[in-house]
Amino acid sequence: MTYLLSLLDKAPIEEGANAAEALVAAVKLATAAEELGYHRFWVAEHHSMSNLASSAPEVLIAHLLARTRSIRIGSGGVMLQHYSAYKVAETFNVLSSLAPGRVDLGVGKAPGGFPYSTRALQVAIDPALKPSFADQLSDLNAYLAFETREDRAAATPIPPVKPERFLLGASVESALLAAEKGWRLVFAGHLNGDPDNLKRTFDAYAQATGGDVPILALAAFAAENAERARQRVGDLRIVKLFLPNGQTVNVGNEEQAAEYARQAGVAEFRTEEKIPSVLHGTARQVRDALDGLHSQYGVQEFVLDTPALTPSERLASIELLAKERLSLAA
Repeated sequence: MTYLLSLLDKAPIEEGANAAEALVAAVKLATAAEELGYHRFWVAEHHSMSNLASSAPEVLIAHLLARTRSIRIGSGGVMLQHYSAYKVAETFNVLSSLAPGRVDLGVGKAPGGFPYSTRALQVAIDPALKPSFADQLSDLNAYLAFETREDRAAATPIPPVKPERFLLGASVESALLAAEKGWRLVFAGHLNGDPDNLKRTFDAYAQATGGDVPILALAAFAAENAERARQRVGDLRIVKLFLPNGQTVNVGNEEQAAEYARQAGVAEFRTEEKIPSVLHGTARQVRDALDGLHSQYGVQEFVLDTPALTPSERLASIELLAKERLSLAA
């Protein structure tokens, strides 16, 4: 059973460290991933988060491209609702011109932050003129294809190789939209790991594309022994916030939940503390879990989200998984 392994990183800021140190750690993780044979290294977009340094993925992507030579580098993903499709196309055309054949453009529909950051990002957007997410994908397709129209600007420069396009989602709706617009679907299993939803989404994507299988994103952590992995993952917590309008949001702790509700102008809310869904154990145990998903769903590529543990633990985890992957390839 062979499949590709890729990584997603949020540039977490360890307690007692700062953003500069977190970004240095992200570079070390990316360069190590390249040496270890990972296929892609993606960076996320999160706003107004004191514990994450990944608010501007396109800037970090440029830096990582300059520090690596062969691994694909991309966004996992750009939060498209905040931006002009034209500007996103320009940005990724520049990146693709700097490193032809190595740039991935992943986009998502979520805000990537709390209400205040969303308002700040969209302060100059007229809600009446704001395009739908589907229309933005269509606009991106046109700009990246350099379709010439008298009423449309060209998103220059024209790179030797276009960026690859990925839609991040975890629903049948996302699957159908990705298929309709010609974007590869990345199922965000690290955010929504419900098996029934996964199967429905995979089935819908396969039916709409004639048999294509999504990339599957999962959180994963490997340690030298299973007890150590269980202990470290067991210490991780997320808080699910339930708002009166039916909206649910995952945040890091109760304080963040209360702050999100305050920014949303909500006084009454409910929270539930949860242990995040993370594949964990020895590298062999994680590999066995990936083998099972590969066999069951035909997944050809996994994007592994590295939990917000220490930089040394994250690095050790990807090294262990890479060694196990070499065993798999053999």
